[in-house]
Amino acid sequence: MSTASARLPEGRYGRSSDERADRKLRVAAVVLGALLLSLVGYFAYHYLVETRISAQVITFEASDNAVQVHLEVHKDSGTDGYCTLRSQAADGTEVGRADFRFDGRATRIDKVVTLRTTAKGTTAELLGCHTG
Repeated sequence: MSTASARLPEGRYGRSSDERADRKLRVAAVVLGALLLSLVGYFAYHYLVETRISAQVITFEASDNAVQVHLEVHKDSGTDGYCTLRSQAADGTEVGRADFRFDGRATRIDKVVTLRTTAKGTTAELLGCHTG
């Protein structure tokens, strides 16, 4: 007498729990991938489209109560913005800080600005430029 196999035919009674878990993992991976792609696209768009303003200190000349700073500013036409400068004394303490606005249609601006200081400054440092 032969015994019948106790094994059920594969796929006959629905999916196994392993197949369901694999499918859930695939769906989760697709959703996370789509979110990541959207996030990268968002940051890339704002990086490329956002208007910019940048500058560099060409020279500076310090006196007892001010620093004359020659700045070269590059910006998009019609973009308004400002650059922040600071000066430090020989011992490293900050003796002056100010924002200087750059408006108008020009894309390149060469300008000498005066940064007032509380003591003799030995540096002229550009901290950054911002639109607005």
